[in-house]
Amino acid sequence: MKIKFEGRYCVLLLVLILWVQHFVNAQTANPSKYKYIFTVAKDGSGDYKYIQEAIDAMRVYPLAPITLYIKNGVYNEKIELPANNTDVTFIGENVDSTIIRFNDYSGRGKLTTFTSFTAKISGNRFAAFNITFENNAGRVGQAVALYVDADKALFRNCRFIGDQDTIFSAGETARQLFVDCYVEGTTDFIFGPSTAVFQRCTIKEKSDSYITAASTTPGKKFGYVFLDCKIIAAADVDRIYLGRPWRAHAKTVFIRCELPAQIAAEGWNNWSNPENEQTVFYAEYKSKGPGANPAGRVKWSKQLTDKQAELYTLENIFALDHVDLPGEKDWFKQIALKPFKWPARN
Repeated sequence: MKIKFEGRYCVLLLVLILWVQHFVNAQTANPSKYKYIFTVAKDGSGDYKYIQEAIDAMRVYPLAPITLYIKNGVYNEKIELPANNTDVTFIGENVDSTIIRFNDYSGRGKLTTFTSFTAKISGNRFAAFNITFENNAGRVGQAVALYVDADKALFRNCRFIGDQDTIFSAGETARQLFVDCYVEGTTDFIFGPSTAVFQRCTIKEKSDSYITAASTTPGKKFGYVFLDCKIIAAADVDRIYLGRPWRAHAKTVFIRCELPAQIAAEGWNNWSNPENEQTVFYAEYKSKGPGANPAGRVKWSKQLTDKQAELYTLENIFALDHVDLPGEKDWFKQIALKPFKWPARN
């Protein structure tokens, strides 16, 4: 009986091993059988009419990068790219005509700030080109156009339209890069804890309020960094602050940015809490334009020296402790090499 039992056990074990091997092979072999290029078109000429339908059809943790081409149109939908949908790129046909729009806002039913988004992007190594992300709820309170907590996320030539809380750059350890983008809003319309760089972007303030509200995680070297950006103001705006701290360790730096006359002389606000002045890091370097006023800034903000400003390179800002891991030193360069333009028509 003992020998028969052991024999039966061995057979069962062998079957189990073969089944596991088959399952693993099914998950990793034959990558060519999966679809990696999708097209969404409102007129039905693509694979799908809705962006979320295309996302739902994508293989999670794909064996190769996935590209979603989005044809011109206004896509009135609330979309979410989950964390297990990694290595996805959205390419719009034209930034002014490829629009993802929704109108949720905090207080609408059970919605909060963090569920009011038009688009939520959680899959790491995401990229978006030529797309407008819009929350058109209006001035009804917090209404997020983009909620991004993905790490190594890149947005290039994109527009972000909203009022209060337009971009929530989430993810305490996430890194995000916005290049040649346009962002507009009213209050705290760039907010969150991530390390985010805005490079050569145009930032439009539409009310007498605050551009940023960082909640940088304590101990991080960098929070928000604006490199060579242009700040503009709506015609009826008189007084703008560069930022206020959503949390006590907020870090926000403007480097070589053009500032309008509407920037308040003091530049920064402590959110009615003087204790924040001891923990925040607010700084500028070579601000220009009529709003540049280093002598008038609050005493607890800083003007960077040339040597300090040299540290604000993309390589240094985005570096982690594990810089020897593949792609850690230049992930933003790799993603930038992805296709940028809509493919030529036959």
